[in-house]
Amino acid sequence: MSELVARTGRHQQRYDEGCRLVAGCIPFKDTNGIGSIDGTSEKDVEVLMINSTSGPGLLFPKGGWENDETVEEAAKREALEEAGVRGDLMHFLGYYVFKSKTLLDEFSPEGMCKAAMYALLVTEELQSWPEQSTRQRHWLTIPEAKKRCQYQWMRETLEEGFSKWLADRISSNLKKENHVVSPDSESELMKKAPV
Repeated sequence: MSELVARTGRHQQRYDEGCRLVAGCIPFKDTNGIGSIDGTSEKDVEVLMINSTSGPGLLFPKGGWENDETVEEAAKREALEEAGVRGDLMHFLGYYVFKSKTLLDEFSPEGMCKAAMYALLVTEELQSWPEQSTRQRHWLTIPEAKKRCQYQWMRETLEEGFSKWLADRISSNLKKENHVVSPDSESELMKKAPV
């Protein structure tokens, strides 16, 4: 049994213009075991998804952003509570608006939600966590995750946010590794080299 306890209730829930504010993340890891994504490729990355408690399909950890925490703290808390992982937030992926079919209340009568989503590099996978009795973890390749996303907005977060950021990061790292010294740079380096 987990010593950690999931938050419940909505007494501290944040709202903005009729939208319930939500924070979440796409937890990921390098399957090469390097511990970072520097110098890796998309095929070496897996993302963590969890089962939905309201139907088939998989989703990324997310939940209400509360008044006593930053949006980053909320995203990390949801990853811990729902998926049992801790990690480092690497990049803000964007805001995604969606309509909840089940979470209607007086402050969001139409069930609109605005989710701040992040890329979370997993550094620890817990053996017990608050929602382990209702949530199972699934490590998937990015193409597998795209097929299994329960919601369109999460698929968009994965495709337009996470995959684009990952590709840009990998490309940037490859450029650094393959940096070619120009003749002008080479002469400058020679001037600075000890004799």
